[in-house]
Amino acid sequence: MVVHFESDVSGAWNEMFSAPGVARPMYQGLLGDLTSLDMVELGLRAEQLSRTFIDRGVTFAHSGEERPFPLDLVPRIIGALEWDHLSRGIAQRVRALEAFLADVYGAGRIFTDGLMPRSVVTSSPHFCRPAIGVVPPNGVRIAVAGIDLIRDEHGNFCVLEDNIRIPSGVSYVIENRRAMTQTFSSLFSNHRVLPVDSYPAKLLAALVAAAPAKAASPTVVVLSPGVHNAAYFEHVLLARMMGVELVEGRDLVCRANHVYMRTTSGERAVHVIYRRVDDDWLDPLQFRPNSVIGVAGLVNAARAGNVTISNGLGNGVADDKLVYTYVPDFIRYYLGETPMLDNITTYRLEEAEACAEVLAHPEDYVIKPVDGSGGKGIVIGPHASAEELAAIRVAVAASPRNWIAQRPVALSTHPTFVNDKVSPRHIDLRPFAVSDGNDVWVLPGGLTRVALGEGELIVNSSRGGGSKDTWVLSEELVTAPLLTGEVTQAPMDSAPPQQNDEFIGLDEEQQ
Repeated sequence: MVVHFESDVSGAWNEMFSAPGVARPMYQGLLGDLTSLDMVELGLRAEQLSRTFIDRGVTFAHSGEERPFPLDLVPRIIGALEWDHLSRGIAQRVRALEAFLADVYGAGRIFTDGLMPRSVVTSSPHFCRPAIGVVPPNGVRIAVAGIDLIRDEHGNFCVLEDNIRIPSGVSYVIENRRAMTQTFSSLFSNHRVLPVDSYPAKLLAALVAAAPAKAASPTVVVLSPGVHNAAYFEHVLLARMMGVELVEGRDLVCRANHVYMRTTSGERAVHVIYRRVDDDWLDPLQFRPNSVIGVAGLVNAARAGNVTISNGLGNGVADDKLVYTYVPDFIRYYLGETPMLDNITTYRLEEAEACAEVLAHPEDYVIKPVDGSGGKGIVIGPHASAEELAAIRVAVAASPRNWIAQRPVALSTHPTFVNDKVSPRHIDLRPFAVSDGNDVWVLPGGLTRVALGEGELIVNSSRGGGSKDTWVLSEELVTAPLLTGEVTQAPMDSAPPQQNDEFIGLDEEQQ
């Protein structure tokens, strides 16, 4: 039996098909390769991918259990021109967030100029007073950013949220590509796909660039909470690929505002710490006194300019979903530029009128906690039960500042091999950006996360999600005769996408 693509009745934008049985130009080669196989062979390839991840220990921790991270064998493809626009929009956003953090923990111009109430920041659970006065040597607080994107019903990419505290997931980007090239190398033969293996070198260069000026030969370490952390696999992989030491708090000691690493040959000075430990646990002298995974005196060493903590202390204030609503204003205010990527339409529930509307009709909105992660606490109004809607009314009324509301967006779908069938599943995209103080480099593609449950909209691994290898093409494909095949597909494109002038005239729908 040849590969059969199940119909998509979600009404969302379909990444592969523009109409029933009609592949978008960049997907024509891939569709041809897949439809030349049968379902048995596809199933065998999927099993091989799974075994590859198990053998390599590509896992995430969930409820105390290590599980292999599901990788779907149908890759996602992004065209060269669209990626150029996305990467520039992501870099623009990172630069604006960097300027915001420097301002928040510095002069506070944004408050005196009236663009944002000071209370928005000071009431954020991730505002970090000890970060005031801690200025990175090269001014970079955001060495790594993960900017979550979705494509809406009209094919436009929008920013869903910013992750600039401790963004995770890049290890799966690297391992996904490695597994796909080993297991399904034939799919790459007709596509020029940009590589992703330069990420560790780019990250190391950015970390070295952030070292104190007095460090002639900087020592960089990766600080992990330990083996029980959900992202421990990533900590190990990045340390190994960068060629630096993976340490825990007990391996470091602060003395006279300098940081040293204990080694078998004695203590060694440390100049840059790529930390994967939350602020609250990083330094028991400044934050939680009961922390056993942090390093006492670390913040004072950073304030003295003897060590750099990357990502910076207090970055979480910019992850706050209420602050997210102001980011387009940051771009105009700090950079003097027009935002290249739009936010999802979002309502600030601390504003009385918006709060009253959402309380009256919670079934019409997606309601999120401002400091939530991993999909926790989200209530998707159109899919929520009466009990869930009643509970969220109480929670929002009690503390409006802690919630935002967004218009429901049907995340785009992508054919996915699930339960021995190729069925549409909702996806998002987390590109990763690395900043060295001179440039913001965006890893081609990033992590496409896929909700494996039918109709599920939350893609996080903690909710049973998986991932796809994300291909960014190195050149734009020329339109060929449209392919049709063993595909039954409901219409997807309800309206043409909004286009920027630079993309008018392309042969496929672009942002």
